[in-house]
Amino acid sequence: MAKSSTAPPPSVAAEQGVTGAAADAPPRRKRLTAEARKSSILAAARRAFTETGDMNGTTIKLIAERSGISEGVIYRHFESKDQLFFEAVVEPLKTAVDDLVAASATVDRDEPLTPERQLETMTGLYRQLTSTLEQILPLLGLVLFGDPQVAKRFYRENFAVAMDRLAEAWREVEDRYGYPFESPDISARAVMGMALILALEGHHGKKFDRDRSLTLISEGTVKGFFPALQPARRRRLEPENRSSRTVAAYSSPLNFRGPSAARPGPPPRSYFSRSWCAPPGRRSARRSGRGRAR
Repeated sequence: MAKSSTAPPPSVAAEQGVTGAAADAPPRRKRLTAEARKSSILAAARRAFTETGDMNGTTIKLIAERSGISEGVIYRHFESKDQLFFEAVVEPLKTAVDDLVAASATVDRDEPLTPERQLETMTGLYRQLTSTLEQILPLLGLVLFGDPQVAKRFYRENFAVAMDRLAEAWREVEDRYGYPFESPDISARAVMGMALILALEGHHGKKFDRDRSLTLISEGTVKGFFPALQPARRRRLEPENRSSRTVAAYSSPLNFRGPSAARPGPPPRSYFSRSWCAPPGRRSARRSGRGRAR
């Protein structure tokens, strides 16, 4: 009968005369896959770049120490520090966009969108984008506002590509409901810009109410931030009253509607996002091949 190669417990080892390194040796660490090792290096790189606040001042040696590996292991996965830096910023953004694009493709797979579900979807989108941008905010600042050539390359090859992918996903949703989407590229950039400001508020703001802000900005995106003003409704105000009303309207953080929010008026319209929701007839006609309902 073959003997077991498993090391005996310390008490048994002592009885059997097994001492020293053989008895005290810790269990062998499980070997990471190449993908897991790469993710571990990227996480360590983000910490190192964020701590130093300087791409040039962060060495491969420092990143290797943070990862608990040798510099040679890093170079097996990344050709240079520049590539490591880019991927440390790009990976979370790409993952978030991948998830959002996949969600857009299946958002109405089981049933048509209702206004309530559309608003929930938009809130989830902002929540995920804001969380991701806040995670990489220090590195994003380094790459976008550092070396102009590096910034241009990153924006064109990564940031703009991410926004264009979102725009195409939203265009496909709108197309299913018979709406032509005239400016998906501008819509995606507007949404990304607002998510970036929310990330800055969350990172640096003193009194940032995340849930309230996400709710307001989602409603504004779907319904419109400003009502369509009617000239006949304009009321004359004395200069001192006009000033006090303006100050009061903007005194609350992230009051996106401004002084017009308190006034009744016609339903607001969106300047860069149409409602995805449509009567079932329009959607079913589109899917059954009868063309877009006019």
